[in-house]
Amino acid sequence: MITFGTLGAARITPGALIAPCKDEPRASVRVVAARDRSRAESFAKDHDIPIVVDSYQQVIEHPEINAVYNPLQIGAHHEWTIKALEAGKHVLCEKSFASNAREAEEMAAVGKRTGLVLMDAFHYRYHPCFIRAKEIFDSGVLGEISEVDAEFTVPGMNPDDIRANYETAGGVTMDIGCYPISWVRHITGEEPTVTSAVAEEGKPRVDLMLKADFRFPSGIIGHIVGDMRNGGAFSAKLTVTGSNGTMTVQNPLVPQSGHKIDVTVNGETQSETLSRRPSYSFQLDAFIDAIENGTPLLTGADDAVNQMRAIDACYTAAGLPLRGL
Repeated sequence: MITFGTLGAARITPGALIAPCKDEPRASVRVVAARDRSRAESFAKDHDIPIVVDSYQQVIEHPEINAVYNPLQIGAHHEWTIKALEAGKHVLCEKSFASNAREAEEMAAVGKRTGLVLMDAFHYRYHPCFIRAKEIFDSGVLGEISEVDAEFTVPGMNPDDIRANYETAGGVTMDIGCYPISWVRHITGEEPTVTSAVAEEGKPRVDLMLKADFRFPSGIIGHIVGDMRNGGAFSAKLTVTGSNGTMTVQNPLVPQSGHKIDVTVNGETQSETLSRRPSYSFQLDAFIDAIENGTPLLTGADDAVNQMRAIDACYTAAGLPLRGL
C-alpha cells in the first residue's frame, strides 16, 4: 500500500493525485500540511485527507506515509524532495523537476543513494495516447523523420501568479513550456542541442514566451514554443514530419480531455483516439509499479536531469539567466 503525504494545498493536487488515489485501492493520501494550518484543514476536509500537520517537515517524517507528493513552487522542489528522500520516502515531484540541472543532478544523486523511487511527474508520458504516438514514430511508416514541432500556448497569466516570479523559479519554460521540450525529447528518444532561442519577458528575467530550435543527434530538427502571453488561445500539439508523411498529436497534454492522432501517408489520413482514462491515473500506476516491482520509470530522475539540461540550454540561448541562481 502506497500512502502519500502531500506538501501544500496546490491547485494541481486534486486532479493529479487525490482523484487517482481514490480510484486505486493500492494508494491513498493520508497527510497534508500547508503554509497555514487553516488552509490545510480546509483542503483536508474537502478531499477526505485524515491527518493535518503543522509543517512540511512533519509531513515527510510522518510514520503513516511512505511516499511524498511535491507540488510546491519549483524553487522549493530541490529542498523538500531531498528532505523527503532522506526521511526514507519515495517522491513524486511535479514538473519542472528543479530550478536548474545542477539541482536536478543533486536530487537524482540522493535518489540513487537512498534506493528510493524519484519520479518527474510528466503524466502524459504514461498515457496510451503518447505511447501510441511513439509506436508510430518508431514504426518507420512516416519514412525518414526530418522535423518535430511542439507547442503549448494558454490565454495568459496573471502577473501576480507565483509562476511569474523569478525568485520562485518561474517562467513559461519552467511551467507549461517544459511540456513541448519533453514531448520532442521523448518522441525522438534523443537529447537535443539548442541551436537558437528567443524569449519575450514579462517581469525582468521571467519569460512569458520562449521558442527554441533544436538539433538531435540523428539530424532531426526540432522547434518548440511555450506561450503564456495575453491574447493567445489554448493549443497543445505535437507534429512529426517524415519523408512519407506526417503525424499530428492533438492534446498529448491531457488526452482524457479529448485528443486525436492523425497520420497522413501518401495523401491518406487515418485518425486514432485512445483511452479517456486520466493520464494521472496511468502515472500513479507507474509510480506504484516502480515501488512494488522495480519497474523502470519513463520519467525517472535521470530523465529529469536531461530535461532540466535542455531547459537550461533554452534559457542560455535566449539570453536569460538560469532559474535558482
